[in-house]
Amino acid sequence: MAGKTSKNSAKAEKPVLLSGGNPQIAKGYGDAPVQAYIAAMPGWKSDVGRRIDEIVARTVPGVKKAVKWNSPFYGIEDDVWFLSYHCFTKYVKVTFFRGTSLRPVPPGASKHPEVRYLDIYEGQFDEAQFADWVKQAAALPGEKL
Repeated sequence: MAGKTSKNSAKAEKPVLLSGGNPQIAKGYGDAPVQAYIAAMPGWKSDVGRRIDEIVARTVPGVKKAVKWNSPFYGIEDDVWFLSYHCFTKYVKVTFFRGTSLRPVPPGASKHPEVRYLDIYEGQFDEAQFADWVKQAAALPGEKL
C-alpha cells in the first residue's frame, strides 16, 4: 500500500496534459492556480502564458484570476471575466468574451456572437496589440461564468 501512496503523490505533483497539451489544473481562484497552470504549459507555451499573465496584471491592477475548465480566466469582479486562454497542440488560444467590441477586432471568429479569438503561435506574439486589447476588454462588461 505504501508504494501506491507515493506513486499517487508523485502523480499529483505533475499535472496531466490533456488533448493538445493543455494542463489539467483543479478549479481554483486567485493567482496560485493560474501560476500552476502556466508552470505546467508545455515548452514555449509556458513563456507565452507568463507574458499573458504579466501583461494582464500590469494593464489591469487588481485583476481577479481563476482556473476554470482547465483554463486561466481574468476579470474585474468575482466570476465576471473578460479574457481566458487555453493550450492547443500548435498554439495558445486567447478568448476575448466581448471581442467584437475591441478595435481592431481580434482575428478569430466564434460561434458566439460577441466572442473573438487570438491564436498565438510560437514566435508570433504581438505584445503591444495584446496589451491594448486587454485594456479595452477590461473596460467592457464581463461575462458571468
